[in-house]
Amino acid sequence: MRFVCITRLSGTTFGGMKPSRPLLPCLVLPTLLLLAVGCQGRDPKEYPSIGTIERLDPRFDKLVPPGAVLEKIGDGLVWCEGPVWFSEGGYLLFSDIPRNRIDTWKDGTISVFLTPSGYTDAAPRGGELGSNGLTRDHEGRLVSCEHGDRRVARLEKDGSKTTLADRYRGKRFNSPNDLVYKSNGDLYFTDPIYGLELREKDPKRELDFNGVYRLSKDGKLTCIINDLSYPNGIAFSPDEKTLYVAVSDPKRAVWMAYDVQPDGSVSNGRVLFDATSLAASRKGLPDGMKVDRDGNIFGAGPGGILVLSPKGEHLGTIETGQPTSNCAWGEDGTVLYITANMNLCRIKLSTKGMLPEVGHK
Repeated sequence: MRFVCITRLSGTTFGGMKPSRPLLPCLVLPTLLLLAVGCQGRDPKEYPSIGTIERLDPRFDKLVPPGAVLEKIGDGLVWCEGPVWFSEGGYLLFSDIPRNRIDTWKDGTISVFLTPSGYTDAAPRGGELGSNGLTRDHEGRLVSCEHGDRRVARLEKDGSKTTLADRYRGKRFNSPNDLVYKSNGDLYFTDPIYGLELREKDPKRELDFNGVYRLSKDGKLTCIINDLSYPNGIAFSPDEKTLYVAVSDPKRAVWMAYDVQPDGSVSNGRVLFDATSLAASRKGLPDGMKVDRDGNIFGAGPGGILVLSPKGEHLGTIETGQPTSNCAWGEDGTVLYITANMNLCRIKLSTKGMLPEVGHK
């Protein structure tokens, strides 16, 4: 396994600008964003509505208020994923996986933030190349799951990237997919085969299972789950005593729950919610998710964003009308940003989630 391997992005574009030499150390993320966004106008404040709201339980109304509208705030993407909010700049970053780039949304404008985002090799290849899940570490730096380069990496303030993990027991990961930090600094991530060009049959595949991993804050990597078909989205309960993993398998489309042990391992895996029957008639599979302050799960899945109680009761669905990949808390924590196929959406809620830059001890 290899950790903390720093590489320069000599072929990287920030906002359409290709540096001819390493980026200056003083170039911090807000500056990178300014290159991408520039002065391209203000948020028009009004966006078209999209989708519908399915209310199955009275408790849903306390989370998604009656009259709430899902807004389409961006489109023209290919397959967007991994949204993450930056409060200090008032912008959202998200992956457009097939285009191998990270985009930014600010004031109604989508611009390229980083390309390439997940595959830096010069050899052409197909499949899902770019970054997928995005989050922020305890210092606010962007951390990404990178399909093409088959690693978890951190974007440094000088524009370089640091590989946090790319191998398990000497074998390359399949294609890290989604990730979440625990408040003590441990990083948990999933590793299905979606980024491999031929998936299970890809000759470059080195691991014979799709795992869930824990990278401790001191750099120790352990596989904590190895028996799920397609582990995908991942999140913690507010007290961090439960780890949730979405399984994007049409034959067994479930959200799993695990008890988190003091040493960071997990036990007592059980099905929290089975969406297999929904997946037969609705677009999408269990994917990225976020948890609100009361432990309710907002998970991308069949139909859109399914809202589940901490006990796994299906309270309702924010229906996007498209296969839906992920979501993120934004603004003051009451706005949910949603990536749904080629569309970027948002909805104002009554509940509140924890923003990544303030959610850690």
